[in-house]
Amino acid sequence: MSPRGRPLCTAILALVTLGLSLSACGGDEGGAPTLNWYVFDEPGGSFTNAAKNCSTDSYDIKVQVLPADADQQREQLVRRLAAGDTSIDLIGMDVIWTAEFAGAEWILPLEGKAAEAATKGKLEAAVESATYEDEVYGVPFTSNTQLLWYRKDLVKTPPTTWDEMLDMSAKLEQEGKPHLIQTQGQRYEGLTVLFNTVLASSGGSILNDDATKVSLEEEPTRTALEVLSKYARSDGAPDTLSTSIEDDNRLSFEAGESAFMLNYPFVYPSAEANAPEVFKNLGWAMFPRVTADEPAHVTLGGVNIGVGAMSKHPDEAFEAAACLAGEDNQVYAATNGGLPPTIESLYSDDTVRETYPFADELVATFKEATLRPQTPLYNDVSLAVSGTLHPLEDIDPEADVDKLRDAVTRALNGEGLL
Repeated sequence: MSPRGRPLCTAILALVTLGLSLSACGGDEGGAPTLNWYVFDEPGGSFTNAAKNCSTDSYDIKVQVLPADADQQREQLVRRLAAGDTSIDLIGMDVIWTAEFAGAEWILPLEGKAAEAATKGKLEAAVESATYEDEVYGVPFTSNTQLLWYRKDLVKTPPTTWDEMLDMSAKLEQEGKPHLIQTQGQRYEGLTVLFNTVLASSGGSILNDDATKVSLEEEPTRTALEVLSKYARSDGAPDTLSTSIEDDNRLSFEAGESAFMLNYPFVYPSAEANAPEVFKNLGWAMFPRVTADEPAHVTLGGVNIGVGAMSKHPDEAFEAAACLAGEDNQVYAATNGGLPPTIESLYSDDTVRETYPFADELVATFKEATLRPQTPLYNDVSLAVSGTLHPLEDIDPEADVDKLRDAVTRALNGEGLL
């Protein structure tokens, strides 16, 4: 540890907000080193299982638990990384952290055979999410995306576009049947994800190709805002839309109040366990398109494993990262944690397909996936987007194109948010 490393570590631990164990700052007491893996506490035990599987006589992998909330995870890691904490060997990184952490030189790039091994056989979008300025900075471990979930007892054929979904919802309401469309509308990352998906599906993007300037071209941006405004003002939007997050959507759907839901695959085992009457009629389909002739480009989620730049054991950490994201651990995460794999061939695995009967729809969605802007300033950009668009029912498609461009420009210029 550097001369100032241990005092820094002690100071950081004094911050109550970090809430992390004192053991994370300890050095190795002889023998095989301990590799600290900072990652959220996955309830199915996927990460602890992987750490156990990949610990060897050469090193022991210890999970250092981060909060479930992604914003809190990032806050704790940023504090430690910015302080040069040498205890951070491995990081379970949300896909949106790659550019920020790499740009700040908080994680190490994978080179040569290590980069090749980390990306071989992986979903292309997952590899892109771990890449910054043409260098790979993480091993893709788990992925995620949203599908359209619907009630087969209410809808014979799922809608393929937003307009079809709204029309079906209106018809169900006229018939006095459950008709709500659940999605994420609270002012948080989920709202940015929704907009990013609809914008990409309209042919637009938030930033330009190298993520240095605002894009938000007039026509696709206005189209995306029109879609969201039309939905939010329809009778298909729940009264709680402005405060809805993924789990709220799940609960409302399981309660039998809704006909449609845009959400992640975790809703499938949840409905099976908690709402058998809903589950027996649970259908799934591709995310609705904006226009019939252009597939939806759904925003990618997931976890990549990065190696901390201040780690005292980088060689061991790179080796461990490759093991942690190996096939067996990805299958375990898929079947026990509801975390879809990044290894494309695993979607043909019988165990995975049994867990995900919608595996084909997931792969098809991944192949058309879009990423969130890969900029070190992503956190500010996301806040600008969600802050401008919330609540969705107040969107003015004509006026808010310029308003949105201005907010994102200010975020990129570090001018703060109004």
